[in-house]
Amino acid sequence: MTSATSKAYEYKMVMVIRTDLKMSKGKMIVQACHAAVESSEVAKRENREIWKKWKNGSSKKVALRVESLEELLELYNNTLQLKVSCALIKDAGLTELPPGTTTALGIGPDKSEIIDKITGQLQLI
Repeated sequence: MTSATSKAYEYKMVMVIRTDLKMSKGKMIVQACHAAVESSEVAKRENREIWKKWKNGSSKKVALRVESLEELLELYNNTLQLKVSCALIKDAGLTELPPGTTTALGIGPDKSEIIDKITGQLQLI
């Protein structure tokens, strides 16, 4: 990877989806989209400089999975401790899930090395 290419991937966003809920593929995609949009909006408000670098760079996004609400909440708390922008997503309950079900977590955008400290052990969806 050239330094110009590696520079483009210096920032990223991660969407973490709960797979224990057995959501349909379409529902998982929609929840990941909610997490990406909301987390981006939070970062735009709270850390505009990092958001701009991510947006003007590669706008890299990665979709990962967890197997439980407990895992998702642990990631959420770790993200807050590191002061990384994030958004915890709760479903409206209009289709597959009861209202208020926590489905996903958007993390970042932020520096890839910081996000990897939070999510580096997770697997791709």
